Amino acid sequence: MDNLRNKKGFICDMDGVIYHGNNILDGVKEFVTWLQENDKKFIFLTNSPEKTPHELSMKLQRMGLSVSEEHFYTSAQSTASFLSSQSPGCSAYVIGEAGLLNALYDKGICTNDVNPEYVVVGETRTYSFEKIEKAVELVNKGAKLIGTNPDITGPTEKGNVPATGALVAPIEIATGKKAYFIGKPNPLTMRHALKVLGCHSYETALIGDR
Repeated sequence: MDNLRNKKGFICDMDGVIYHGNNILDGVKEFVTWLQENDKKFIFLTNSPEKTPHELSMKLQRMGLSVSEEHFYTSAQSTASFLSSQSPGCSAYVIGEAGLLNALYDKGICTNDVNPEYVVVGETRTYSFEKIEKAVELVNKGAKLIGTNPDITGPTEKGNVPATGALVAPIEIATGKKAYFIGKPNPLTMRHALKVLGCHSYETALIGDR
């Protein structure tokens, strides 16, 4: 336990570890208070690409936790960082929510439904056959298929729901092309998170994973 307390930084999973749906889990408030009072560096890391860091900060605030947005890192941000490093100023056809679109925009990646370098898929509640059809067309034309995270399902208060891995699958099957997934367990995401945190891996503790 002393070894854990002596770590300079903490990377904490969120879904199923910090909260479940809209319910904060036991012990989380005490843990966050300890992090803040001891001036620890910490990041809440989530494979969900839907919400922006600001939205995640507001979500925790509604649960009674005050955590500023710089303490959040999402698979959308990791995806945007990866694409920017591979092809600066590239474009993408995007199936996803505001968190993903904003992360790509922040890295100078514009949307393009004609001749993008990438087709990027994240979790969304506006999934449709029309979007699948367009994605298949673009991948067949040469766009690289990217998934923000490989999760097949995600936990909610109503039970598990389809996540990015399930949404990408029809495009993979129709094109015969496999997606490259960025989120956990891809080590890229952890390296990006460590860079944002400003710590080396040996200085950092990893807390939980569903």
